[in-house]
Amino acid sequence: MKKAFYLPILTALIVSCHSNQQGDIEQWKKEITDTELAFSAMAEAEGIPAAFLAYSASDAVLLRNNRIIKGHPEIDRYFDASRANPNQVTLTWAPDFVDVAASGDLGYTYGQYRLTKTDSTGQTEESTGIFHTVWKRQADGTWKFVWD
Repeated sequence: MKKAFYLPILTALIVSCHSNQQGDIEQWKKEITDTELAFSAMAEAEGIPAAFLAYSASDAVLLRNNRIIKGHPEIDRYFDASRANPNQVTLTWAPDFVDVAASGDLGYTYGQYRLTKTDSTGQTEESTGIFHTVWKRQADGTWKFVWD
């Protein structure tokens, strides 16, 4: 008789935990999507170097032209050349897909980007491609990328 009493309670607990976790996952996906979009907006408004430093974890890794660029000092050096004339290059992107670990500490996005370069003669060159970013929740609850 006691078992019959506890079974509905146990079932309700399991279902409620699963529902809350699913709700958390959707919230975390939204947080990552919002962060990705804010990252892109900052790159467009304030320049690519500023955005990549602001949204990267201190030990983040960039993969550029088959080269690993690791940590803020190297990322800063990599973008040094672009700081000379930030208005000549524009980068925009938006995630097509986002997912997050059930633990809520890691997530990833991918989507399409558009890079526009204008040379000193005013000639514009545009390229598009695919990006993939891995996000990690920081101690303060914000999301920073650890791989791009």
